[in-house]
Amino acid sequence: MPDVTHSTYSLPKNIILYGSPGTGKTYRTVQYAVAIVENKPLAEIETEEYGDVVRRYREYKDKGRICFITFHQSYEYEEFIEGLRPRLADEDGANEGELSYEIHEGVFKAFCRDAETVPVTEQAQGLELAPNPTVWKISLERTGDNPTRRECLDNGHIRIGWDGYGPNLSEQTEYKDGGRAALDAFYNRMQPGDIVLSCYSHKVVDAVGVVTGEPEWHDEYGSYKRLRKVRWLAKDIRENIYHRNGDKVLTLSTLYKLSIPVAEILAMIGMGEPAGQPAHQEQQNFVFIIDEINRGNMAKIFGELMTLIEESKRLGAKEEKRVHLPYSGDSFGVPGNVYIIGTMNTADRSIALMDAALRRRFSFVEIPPEPKLLEGTMVEGIHIDRLLDLFNRRIEALLDRDHVLGHAAFLGLKENADMAALAAIMKNAVLPLLQEYFYNDYEKIRLVLGDNQKTQSDDVKFIDELEEGVELFGPHADADGTRYSIDLKAFENPVAYRYLGLDNGAGEDAAPADEH
Repeated sequence: MPDVTHSTYSLPKNIILYGSPGTGKTYRTVQYAVAIVENKPLAEIETEEYGDVVRRYREYKDKGRICFITFHQSYEYEEFIEGLRPRLADEDGANEGELSYEIHEGVFKAFCRDAETVPVTEQAQGLELAPNPTVWKISLERTGDNPTRRECLDNGHIRIGWDGYGPNLSEQTEYKDGGRAALDAFYNRMQPGDIVLSCYSHKVVDAVGVVTGEPEWHDEYGSYKRLRKVRWLAKDIRENIYHRNGDKVLTLSTLYKLSIPVAEILAMIGMGEPAGQPAHQEQQNFVFIIDEINRGNMAKIFGELMTLIEESKRLGAKEEKRVHLPYSGDSFGVPGNVYIIGTMNTADRSIALMDAALRRRFSFVEIPPEPKLLEGTMVEGIHIDRLLDLFNRRIEALLDRDHVLGHAAFLGLKENADMAALAAIMKNAVLPLLQEYFYNDYEKIRLVLGDNQKTQSDDVKFIDELEEGVELFGPHADADGTRYSIDLKAFENPVAYRYLGLDNGAGEDAAPADEH
């Protein structure tokens, strides 16, 4: 295994852990992820109790510092980066009940956005921002100067209308005058700790605030009676956000979500630093784990990220690169504090078949079987570490090293070293894999299991070779009557394992299992 026990400062940003089934790739991603998040040497994490590492891994996952997904054959760019999602009613309430589409943020884009929000100055530390705040655009009555805008800025809140529906909205509310989407956002989707931008014109905002309260109804106002308290961070400004908003103008819709990173908003008002720039506080590492990475169409899923994930193209690097995404038009780049870890089952698809453009952007770390983890584990005198090593050497000789057996299937024997447990592993894990690897070529399976060397009675053979040509077809030159029968009881017979040649050869003269 390559030496990767150094600090995360020198770990590649894109890593693939590859190996055959059961070698502990997912197990290892937990250690890698915690080492990266905590900025510790991998070797230090490996020496810790695994249960404690898993506990911290789950805590970081709950906080959004680690994300875990699994690729599959139908996984698409729209799930990973962004796409269109159907919904009823337009944002401004027009055409109520009709099908419309909204841009949906994919899991990796959202993860990168969250990673970008971390580097802020000390001035912004007490803002009571949510862990992953959403950025909202709101129109206070209308564009330009107006009484509602002035009152909101002076008194620390935002207000919207559709007062005719009354103070209490429910599933029975009929939105005859529109506003369904805006009211849903105001009451259900907007949360304390989110950022809100007051729209002054189609390109300009005049105020930035943090939402601090839940929705309220204030009957003392003649109109715009729905209110949420806001802590204004900047007021009476005139900031053009056209380019920050992906070269898109602000629409007439009252309230909707923007895709501008919080770090850029804070930088705009002097409370943060531009995305990718060093912060006054230590930048936190984020880890995005893709299990079974080679099972998806990677070129299709990654799209333009094929270039953006390169270390030299990350935000803050010398060759920093952003692209305008096809659906939203957002300017998007991959932050330098985002690490990508993929796992790859070599029995599913060879590394050689992986898209070449993506393959050269990842560092590959082989996770091989480790029979040494089974040292000292014995069942009826059978050395399990030697058994696994022998099976794998035979598989590698007959097939390749991508299809060897992992040690994980046998680890349970360390706590439960009895014959029934070993038989269950052989019947339910080892044999099905061999049938898959060798496409039911039972002659090769018999070679792996050592049945070809057995000369005693059939009751010690895992797979019996039956010659039934004449019986099945009668005398005929082309009639091959060879048939194979799996003897499940043999897996429970310790004698059957004595002929695997684990020490001094095979065959009926081999030493009994308890002498190995």
